[in-house]
Amino acid sequence: MPRHLRSQREYLTALRDIGDLQPIDVEVDWNLELGAITRRAYELPAAAPLFNRIRGIEPGFRVLGAPAGLSSHPTSPLARVALALGLPIDTAPDELVTAWSHLQECEPLPPRLVPTGPCKQNRMTGDDVDLFRLPAPLLHAGDGGRYLNTYGTVVTTSPDGSWTNWAITRIMLRDRTSMTGIVVPAQHVGRMHRMWADTGRDMPFALALGTSPGVAMVAGCPVRDGLDEAALLGGWFGEPLDVVRCETHDLKVPADSEIVVEGYLSFEETAPEGPMGEYSGLLWPEDSRLCPVYRVTAITYRDDPVLPVVVAGMPVEENHTNWGINISAAVLHELRTEGLPVRRAFMPFAAACHWLVVTVDTTAGPGRWGSWRKLAEEVGQAVYRTRPRHIMPKVVVVEDDINPANLDEVVWALATRAHPRETMFVPDMPTLPLVGYLSDEERQTARTDKAVFNCLPRDDWSATGAPVRADFAQFPAELRDRVVRDWQSYGYPPAD
Repeated sequence: MPRHLRSQREYLTALRDIGDLQPIDVEVDWNLELGAITRRAYELPAAAPLFNRIRGIEPGFRVLGAPAGLSSHPTSPLARVALALGLPIDTAPDELVTAWSHLQECEPLPPRLVPTGPCKQNRMTGDDVDLFRLPAPLLHAGDGGRYLNTYGTVVTTSPDGSWTNWAITRIMLRDRTSMTGIVVPAQHVGRMHRMWADTGRDMPFALALGTSPGVAMVAGCPVRDGLDEAALLGGWFGEPLDVVRCETHDLKVPADSEIVVEGYLSFEETAPEGPMGEYSGLLWPEDSRLCPVYRVTAITYRDDPVLPVVVAGMPVEENHTNWGINISAAVLHELRTEGLPVRRAFMPFAAACHWLVVTVDTTAGPGRWGSWRKLAEEVGQAVYRTRPRHIMPKVVVVEDDINPANLDEVVWALATRAHPRETMFVPDMPTLPLVGYLSDEERQTARTDKAVFNCLPRDDWSATGAPVRADFAQFPAELRDRVVRDWQSYGYPPAD
């Protein structure tokens, strides 16, 4: 059974134990300095910064930067994600995806309602509510405001109470008692919001900040409609999650949350939101839009709470680790259920969630599809039938001799195996408006063309005449073993 870190506090201890947490005790400004330090930590990569003193914020409120960024651990780049899933820290990227792709096959274990929890240690209600007491930072030069939510879990439920959803979506401070944020219609928060708007009522919400790391992972996973992420995560870890009831409505949140913000998302009131530097690595200076307003009715928090913060932008950050791994795993699960001969899936970090690479087992031939081109087309079409189809604009279908998490191999396959004539275009598909290259019209309509790159064998190649890789693996096994064994005798230093 995967190891369950039951709170963000346990996660911080685990990071400290592997040398991947950097407490920062000097005072740091929430105005850009915190964001700049976190960005540099991503790009080195360095240990996750834990900011213990923040200028203009009362003592005790803290910030964890880069909560699921690449690790500074020399042999375990995805140690933070592996810890979140309860897996060994040296699990390979594609193996993380394959393991997590079985999440939706777990027997759901509903959460356990408890009378109280650490998140109830302090309360702000009524006139005492003040969002500016929280250490929300201004992350990028050019952002439209201070973003409180970059890695917290938004809890919503359908009007009839039959479906509870956990999701991650960006939310910007507006004033002491309100916030605003993008609500994408194709995503579950947008679906829930539409259900409530159709009834003419504001939608209850709870924002759980600083949860156990597994909660953030499952909240970023595009699971099927109607599934309860809390129950799925309980099934994954083999034990129910403890939840508590909110102060001003009946939504339940993880009991060990560091901070909980609760209230109602308006079905009619809007306010300007953005711009914000995003996962594509770009910030559009004029990208401000009217978005629904979150009205806050209560804030509860632990003693000395820790707010997790993501500074979105150039890879690699949490949009590429958490989100990219989640999308890959969800798509891989769906492709398997369709009976396609797929082995692995991965969104290469450097492609900023704009490529999905799917590997195909070619040992048995193209099977019932009759040709490699038709099989590649079916894989691409199946990807664009999945729930996260609006996210990835380009699908790369390769043979299973390519490691989809190895960018060098993916680029080589694209360069040498993808014939331009066999690139398949899928017109007028739904898209996330944050895709980097969209026209103004495409961003407004959230529609664009997508592509499938076929890197499978050509159909006019004979079985014996198809090219093979010219690399070390093609030499006889006995010779390879001898070369590896005698490597230092040739004068080379020991190989890793």
